[in-house]
Order: sequence, then structure tokens, then C-alpha cells
Amino acid sequence: GRMVFVSAALSQTASLGVTLAFYLQTLGVSATIASPSLGAMVISLAALTLIWRNTEQARARRDSMLGIIFLVGSAGTIMLASRVVQELHDVQTLLFGSSVAVLPEDFRTVLVLAIGIVVLYVWWWRGFVEVTYDEATARVRGMPVRLLKLVLMITVALGVSICTRVLGALPAFAFGVFPAMAAIAIAPNIPRAMAFAALAGGASGFGGYLLAYLYDFPVGASQVMMGACIWLAVSLSARVVSGVRGGANG
Repeated sequence: GRMVFVSAALSQTASLGVTLAFYLQTLGVSATIASPSLGAMVISLAALTLIWRNTEQARARRDSMLGIIFLVGSAGTIMLASRVVQELHDVQTLLFGSSVAVLPEDFRTVLVLAIGIVVLYVWWWRGFVEVTYDEATARVRGMPVRLLKLVLMITVALGVSICTRVLGALPAFAFGVFPAMAAIAIAPNIPRAMAFAALAGGASGFGGYLLAYLYDFPVGASQVMMGACIWLAVSLSARVVSGVRGGANG
């Protein structure tokens, strides 16, 4: 459950990093140094450090830190966006998303990152699952719990920051939440849940784009609403099936 809030906080800090890069460019800083992608990764990793330092503390302190990071990222993005007149369209795309404007090099970056993360997750599959669902058992078995948690958090931070830079904070956050929630509602195990989440994410992206094309809606918001509709439909269907099976067994 807390990974949802981590994703939200990181998407907002990534937005702040991108907007900060645009702002530095208006002050004369080279685009090579003030790269939006670099800004997103640096700020996201800085936020991850704060989250990581508080993971071993009391629950209230962890949740407070996530809230602070989310609010500072959101407020900072809006404040800097008001100073970046030349790149206003890019900032609006950053906040609300527009997959129509994805450049080929950005697509390749996301593709390479996705392949790398998937390979790593398949390679370290058992360790990640053990640490996520039963950390105490993982410690007893002698697994490198801190390393596994750190790698897991870093890959999440990199994925969220790059997707925020390419797609926007709103769709990046939604793609990290709705497909997973839909998969959890219907899949009987983790491998099937991951496969279903990938399909639900693809359907959200394509369906949202089609909805935006047909009815002239903003693409990012349409993809978010499509993801929400898929999650709602799957959740309701799972409840109906569960109720029918329960009645039959009764």
C-alpha cells in the first residue's frame, strides 16, 4: 500500500526536477547540464534518500516524510512553472501528460530502462518477493535485505522519474497504480498479476489515446480515466465472481 504513496511522491519530485532544469536554462545554464531527464533523476534520488532514511523509523514519521516530499514537489513545480514562460507548454505537458508528443529518443530511453528493470526483477525475483511480503523470514534466511530494498527503491525511482519526464506526472503516477490494483483484484499469484498489470497498462494507454482522439480530450487525463475504469470494472467483476462462487459453495 505504501508503494502507492512512494510513487506519488516520486512523480511530484521528478516534476520538480524537470521544471527546475527548464528554469535553470532560462538563467543561461547549458541544456546539457540542466537536462530535464537528469534533473528528474537527481531530485527523485534525493527524495528517495529521505524516504530510505525513514523506512526504519516509526510509521507516522515515514508517512509524514512521504507527505512532505509530495507537497514540496507539487508546490515547487507550480512555483517554478510560473517563472518559465518560454517552456510553458513543456511544463503543462510535464504536469498533465501528452503521449502524442513523445520523441523517438525518449521512447528508446523508456524501452531500454523497462527491459533492464524487467531483467533485473526476473533475476532477483525471489529476493524481491521475500523482502516485500515477509521481511522477517528474509532476514532469518540470511538474505541481503537492505541491499534488496535499496535496489528495489532505486529502480522504482528511476522508472517513475523517466516516465514522468516522458509522459507527465499524472499519467506516470496512474500507470503505477491502476494496473497494479486491477491485477491484485483478479490474479491468483504474482506472475499472473504482473502479466495482467502489463496488459491493463497497455489497454489504459491505448484506450486513453483513442478516447482523446475521438472526443478531443487531453491525452494524459484520458489515459488516467481509462485506467480507473479498467480497475473499477475488474474489481466489480472479481467481486461478482467471488459472490457467485461463494453462493454455489454454500
